Amino acid sequence: MIDISITIVAYNDEVDVRNAVCSILEHTAVTISKKIYIVDNSTKENTLSFLAKEYKDVDYQKPEKNLGFGGGHNYVLNNLNSKYHAIVNPDILLTEDSFLTLMGFLEKTGAGMVVPRLTDEQGELQSVYRREPTLLDMAIRMFFPSLFKKRQSYHTMQDMDYGKPFRVPFAQGSFLVIRTELFRELGGFDNRYFMYMEDVDLCRQVNIKSSLWYCPKTSVIHKWERGSHKDWKLLKLHLTSMFQYFRKWGWRLC
Repeated sequence: MIDISITIVAYNDEVDVRNAVCSILEHTAVTISKKIYIVDNSTKENTLSFLAKEYKDVDYQKPEKNLGFGGGHNYVLNNLNSKYHAIVNPDILLTEDSFLTLMGFLEKTGAGMVVPRLTDEQGELQSVYRREPTLLDMAIRMFFPSLFKKRQSYHTMQDMDYGKPFRVPFAQGSFLVIRTELFRELGGFDNRYFMYMEDVDLCRQVNIKSSLWYCPKTSVIHKWERGSHKDWKLLKLHLTSMFQYFRKWGWRLC
């Protein structure tokens, strides 16, 4: 059994994936045994396969079709032979040995999943830690982002002390480390979501079975492209996933 497995789901973002992989290999201690799975949903053919040839810790997978975000991560679920598993976006960069710190946090606390400090490239903390979403919160986020600032502040947990660990109802799925046994027990991501809301769903399931915590002891850069705010097709996908989420968990208004 290896220490940690990592999945990165790619979609026509070769440069970002290469940079993410290189940052992981550069900053993760060689004493940590690891396997980085690249699941390529891209429309291009085998543009990232060279990484598996260059680095022994990289495994390249090319499904027959675009499986979406959660489906892409689930694609290697049955192959995992690790104590911990990391869900990593292509737009992530490590600047320190974050996996060592996060695995140590899980070991010490007994938590099921952990999220680090996620910052932009200038080091500013991002608002990716949230209370469970309601219909009101999602409507504000999607359609009225410049209004209802007090409610947005509450939803994004601005009242918490980010210098200390705390439990998180929902952390954006850009960078999460989970116990592999728990991830497998949950069946990975719910495949009903093609893209969006699958991370909310997973966090909710983790908090039912165990707990999700924020760890302030390590930071990871997240470049954060908010695609659904710019593309009508992605917005439609987001709204469809929201409908599926609330139908599953209940139509909580506020």
